[in-house]
Amino acid sequence: MASRLNPYISFDGDARQALEFYKEILGGTLALNTFGESGMADSPEADKIMHGMLETPSGFTLMGADTPPGMKYTPGGNFSVSLSGDDEAELRGYWEKLSADGTVAVPLEKQMWGDVFGMCTDRFGIPWMVNISETQA
Repeated sequence: MASRLNPYISFDGDARQALEFYKEILGGTLALNTFGESGMADSPEADKIMHGMLETPSGFTLMGADTPPGMKYTPGGNFSVSLSGDDEAELRGYWEKLSADGTVAVPLEKQMWGDVFGMCTDRFGIPWMVNISETQA
């Protein structure tokens, strides 16, 4: 899979409705994963969206999720730029350069869903997420 760059929007509990709305407008395929499906089945957030991805016929990709428990929802600051793919060397290189002189919120390491993931804010105040998928055999 080639690396991709796309917006990632955080929502205040209405990610499902927003992403379904964008699908109606843009078309395409929408995949939604809940917090409950990701190990938080007994939490109040179980039905909230942990990760959603809309891929459109025009080649657009839009990702989003409900703001996770313990994180503050901030309107106007509720987006990140997402870099994702399976080229580990390429994506780690981006991570190193983006996080240098910035702030790391989530270290780039293996996560409960199996991918290597990290979040940082670069030295210009732009939030980034990097997700490295396992190479598909």
